[in-house]
Amino acid sequence: MMIKYYAGIDIGSISTEVVIVDADGKIAGYAIELSGAESAKALERALVRALEQAGLKREDLLAKVATGYGRERAEAEYKVTEITCHARGVAQLYREARTVIDIGGQDSKAIRLDLNGKVANFQMNDKCAAGTGRFLEVMARALEVEVGEMGALEKKSRKQLRVSSVCTVFTESEIVGLLARGEQREDIIKAVHDSVAERVYGLVSRIGIEPEIALTGGVAKNGGVVRALAEKFGRELLVPEEPQIMGAYGAALIAAERSG
Repeated sequence: MMIKYYAGIDIGSISTEVVIVDADGKIAGYAIELSGAESAKALERALVRALEQAGLKREDLLAKVATGYGRERAEAEYKVTEITCHARGVAQLYREARTVIDIGGQDSKAIRLDLNGKVANFQMNDKCAAGTGRFLEVMARALEVEVGEMGALEKKSRKQLRVSSVCTVFTESEIVGLLARGEQREDIIKAVHDSVAERVYGLVSRIGIEPEIALTGGVAKNGGVVRALAEKFGRELLVPEEPQIMGAYGAALIAAERSG
């Protein structure tokens, strides 16, 4: 009997993800590529890598679902919103999840799920970069550190600082001032993570905070942000092994459901 395979495509502003699943929802392969200026080329690279990892050919894919801000540019049987795809991916992994927080490159989303794992309510922060992956990149540049190092560096923090600005530009200026004052980078980094958690908490509060809470998106790889959010919400968060592919994973599951 031939095994059926389906692909989910998530074209974001920063990265493009492709996930391939079988009919049971098991991941056969996935890939992450930087979107860059030409998202079509990033998608092609990600698709080739995901197929290679799965040991499959293009013709083995029965259907594709595209999501993300660039989904209209993808060749796929279905186009589905990011909200629906992230909710579907989390519901598959964590049946107990009732709140999903997705922190992407340029926006963040708060999604409340009903008892069946369907979207009951949601809010998006897509008008301001503060609290997103781009925000962290700008702060890392101001601190002259790699954004991927921030989670580890904050563990050395020994002093509580506060970053009060809610705008990316003003926060960057505030950081420059803290450095000029002689404050340590690790203490400033911890304050930046705390400010991200504060903004996200405010976003989630608008839809109602219900446990359990799952965290998705590339920023979920930053242990400092995960720590800050756990403290703010007063509970541990559910973080997938590879949180960056959850939108594409949900899209692949939807492809399987619609074509099964």
